Amino acid sequence: MGTAAFDEIMGAADRDGARPELADLCRWLDETPSDELRRRQRSAEVTFRQLGITFAVYGESEASERIIPFDIVPRVFLADEWARLSEGLVQRVEAINAFLVDIYGERRILKEGVLPADLILGNPQFRPEIAGIRPPHDVWAHICGIDLVRTGPDQFYVLEDNARTPSGVSYMLENREAMVRLCPELFAKFRVAAVDSYPDMLLETMKSVAPRGSGQHPNCVLLTPGHYNSAYYEHSFLADSMGIELVEAADLVVDDDLVYMRTIAGRVKVDVIYRRVDDDFLDPLVFRPESLLGVPGLIAAYAAGNVAIINAPGNGIADDKAIYSYMPEIVRFYSGGEAKLPIVETWRCREPEALRYVLDHLDELVVKLVDGSGGYGMLVGPTASKSEIERFRAALMAEPHRYIAQPTLALSTVPTLVEQGVAPRHVDFRPFVLSGARGVQVVPGGLTRVALREGSLVVNSSQGGGTKDSFVLMPGAPTMSQSPGTQTMGGMTQTLGGQG
Repeated sequence: MGTAAFDEIMGAADRDGARPELADLCRWLDETPSDELRRRQRSAEVTFRQLGITFAVYGESEASERIIPFDIVPRVFLADEWARLSEGLVQRVEAINAFLVDIYGERRILKEGVLPADLILGNPQFRPEIAGIRPPHDVWAHICGIDLVRTGPDQFYVLEDNARTPSGVSYMLENREAMVRLCPELFAKFRVAAVDSYPDMLLETMKSVAPRGSGQHPNCVLLTPGHYNSAYYEHSFLADSMGIELVEAADLVVDDDLVYMRTIAGRVKVDVIYRRVDDDFLDPLVFRPESLLGVPGLIAAYAAGNVAIINAPGNGIADDKAIYSYMPEIVRFYSGGEAKLPIVETWRCREPEALRYVLDHLDELVVKLVDGSGGYGMLVGPTASKSEIERFRAALMAEPHRYIAQPTLALSTVPTLVEQGVAPRHVDFRPFVLSGARGVQVVPGGLTRVALREGSLVVNSSQGGGTKDSFVLMPGAPTMSQSPGTQTMGGMTQTLGGQG
């Protein structure tokens, strides 16, 4: 499968030499000894471990805290490729926000029969408790991570949407910092758009959606489930980068539908909460009563319009993979045009004809839970054993509505430093899209995840995947001065220094 895939640096399998625009990167790979690449890569991983950039692997008694393996060879997007992707991402996120406004409000899309009503109203991710509530400025999907895959020079597909609490942005930022420090020569060869202003962009987005009456300096906090959460490093990293308080449920109290933070100087009113706590645990008075991670009365304060919650409660319905299969219709319904980013062909197993097809072709397809994440609860048919296929067959027949299926794509590859040297490995991509009261912004970069095992299509860190830095090239001349400098794109600035 790997030999037939489109390689983003080398091009098609039958091509002789690198893609012309990326010849400098190919030369860098050829001219830099493998031992030197390994030294730099190890240096980055040592730094990550010292900083505590780890994730937790639930259910394992040993080595539960790990760093995500980092690869020294960057992934590169050309300026025109990025421009097309950005247009499609903005369109998609605007449609997701319009969809959430609608299904928790008038439900026009259901009344006009574009989506079956039971797919929404009977979905566990639909939260009737917040139907009718309007978030400040009508923004629901403030932070979206839209997972993309590539199969050819111009073939990009959306693999899934992440509108609940998308993670991974800290790796985007730390990977870039490592590359600037360890491979400054690459930033002399390529004009790379900066990503290190993301925390400032996020904070401005948060402030822009503060409830009216919050004043010129709304108080923003980041709500974490605590240090046992797998993404706790990211929570603390972002709060520190934005200069806001990192709080847990016990630090907040609701009084008369207003949210306050407890401090040694007394209570301080909170206007915006970037929550990294799932809906189920957000408010024990509304969702799970046994939750110790949530704040009693928070949803009442939210309904009263006294606090903004990022991302809005109820967004999980937009992550559902059965809803994903309707995204072309959703985009058309709300935008009036065709989706600029296509989705992967998808069979909804809740439909009898689709289920029959999937059951007959399990060894060829990828089957996923509609609410699954992290690479769990999925079957990759071509690499699965007969027993795994039969277990999935039984699960599908018992609860077909919980699954969708897709063809096994030949995901693009990027040269990757592995034990044997530099070799192609499959990748996907999660760009981050911010939506506030002033519009939608796409960060010029993102999280590239790489499947480190040869032939594997599973890139998730919990399944052995790693990460790469993602270079977005700016329009204009491909080279720049060798001296340290500054690169800016879309209001984001990054200062380049010498090798450390």
